[in-house]
Formats: sequence, structure tokens, C-alpha cells
Amino acid sequence: MRRLPAPWSVERIPGGFIVKDANGQSLAYVYASETQAVTTTALTHDEGRRIAANIAKLPELLSEKQED
Repeated sequence: MRRLPAPWSVERIPGGFIVKDANGQSLAYVYASETQAVTTTALTHDEGRRIAANIAKLPELLSEKQED
């Protein structure tokens, strides 16, 4: 049995996103600025969303690699 069952999902929270497994276990927090101001220390909202979405795709990518 997998410890972190797929599918993983992304939920928006104030200040960023949470990646959760199928059981609702929080796997990753991605913090991002909700303002459009460009800073050198914070992710933009869009960057944070894309990173969280890519983390959520990991189970699918790993299963494809194991089939090869």
C-alpha cells in the first residue's frame, strides 16, 4: 500500500497553495505573493500555482517511469 496515495491535488490557501494526497494529508506548502509586485524573494501567485501543480503530478510521472 502506498503511503501517499494518488491522486494528489492542489488547494489554494491565503498566501499560497497546499498539495494533498488522496487521503487529505498535506504533502507540500508552496508560498507565493498574492500581489503583482515583483520581488526577488517571493514567488508570484502564478509561479506558486505552477510549482504546486507540478508537485501534484509526481505520482503519475513516477508510475509512468516504472512502467518503462
